[in-house]
Amino acid sequence: MAEHYDIVIVGAGPAGLAAAEAALGQGARVAWLDAQVTAGGQVWRKDVRYGWPRRVESIVAKLLDHPNATWMPQTQVIAAEQNALLLQDERQALGVTYGALILAAGARELLLPFPGWTLPGVTGAGGLQALAKQGWPLSGRRVVIAGSGPLLLAAAATAKRHGAQVLGIYEQASQAAVHGFARTLWRWPGKALQAAALRCELAGTPYRCGSIVARATGNDALQLIEVDGPNGVQRIECELLAVGYGLVPNVELAQMLGCAMKREAAHPYVAVDDSQRTSIANVYAAGELCGIGGRDCAWLEGRIAGLAATGSAIEASLLRQQRLARRFAANLREHFKLNPCIHDLADPDTLICRCEDVPLRALENFDDARSAKLATRCGMGACQGRVCGTALAELGRFPRSGQRPPLFPARLSTLGDLPSPSDTEGLF
Repeated sequence: MAEHYDIVIVGAGPAGLAAAEAALGQGARVAWLDAQVTAGGQVWRKDVRYGWPRRVESIVAKLLDHPNATWMPQTQVIAAEQNALLLQDERQALGVTYGALILAAGARELLLPFPGWTLPGVTGAGGLQALAKQGWPLSGRRVVIAGSGPLLLAAAATAKRHGAQVLGIYEQASQAAVHGFARTLWRWPGKALQAAALRCELAGTPYRCGSIVARATGNDALQLIEVDGPNGVQRIECELLAVGYGLVPNVELAQMLGCAMKREAAHPYVAVDDSQRTSIANVYAAGELCGIGGRDCAWLEGRIAGLAATGSAIEASLLRQQRLARRFAANLREHFKLNPCIHDLADPDTLICRCEDVPLRALENFDDARSAKLATRCGMGACQGRVCGTALAELGRFPRSGQRPPLFPARLSTLGDLPSPSDTEGLF
């Protein structure tokens, strides 16, 4: 029989942790799952050298010890139908049913193609941060951080703590835009303090505005990059390059469930009301799925969703804090808009789909993603189009469409291990 829970929470980052804490506090029986081994998500990923932040460690410990909580690490949602999920962990397939579902699946990096972006040694900014926290050796290695937004500072600080020689941070937004953003931070004192702390930690590290990595070169691995900035093209020898152009919500499960979407530029996000309810009965969404908002938004919205899913009252002060956090996110997007020239960096021979080795020139004669996929296999690799499909949508080539199962590559044994329909009362 499929296990039943009052509330199932997909994702164990700030939004998922806050939702679990709130729901358990109201007496609900909760299952919370994540694809990673440990809770915390990307922003609070456990560092093999430094552990969790103290606050996060205490929250995770409390949730793991709670008698009404079931923690499911290394678990992914493969398929979904009304009030039921098909899960896959490292060993088996699992069926769960729920009274309410909270989607807190977070976001992934927006990676955009340029010549050399598939070379070994080139990663996303958040990707480098995750690798460092998981023990990837950085000591003494020459690293360049580039792209857009505050994530660059956080990635550079993490790399520096792990012994990397950070040669520079190259922000695509203009100096006027970055200074304009800094002048607004008085409205969010906590954010101003965070920014000041990072800048102190990165003292002596060059920070250049209006600068874009146009090309990466090397024989078998990265050796040299070209940065196009206000003073022309600068060539920098380095071993690692981390480039991130922001984040994109992981809305695939919400799309599969039929949740209504809104759109920020080329990328959809989940529409919710003030209580984080989606358009589907008993399904809630929190954090980056509702539009990229950062850690504070995720935490506040996770708490709101956890309370709402249990039918509990939501404090007016919590809603005010959430609105303030969302205003900060809107301010951030306004000041760090991507320079349109970033969309034109790839040349015809640049690989777009790295899973299937599909170059940009192979997509020239197609008007929709499905036709391109059938003819070229673009988007049919291990990431299932999460990298190339998102990049192509950002470039204005093909819009991202709906989702069908499986959400992630599934083992054949997952299907073989499913209980019979008579045992699951129709589950899948």
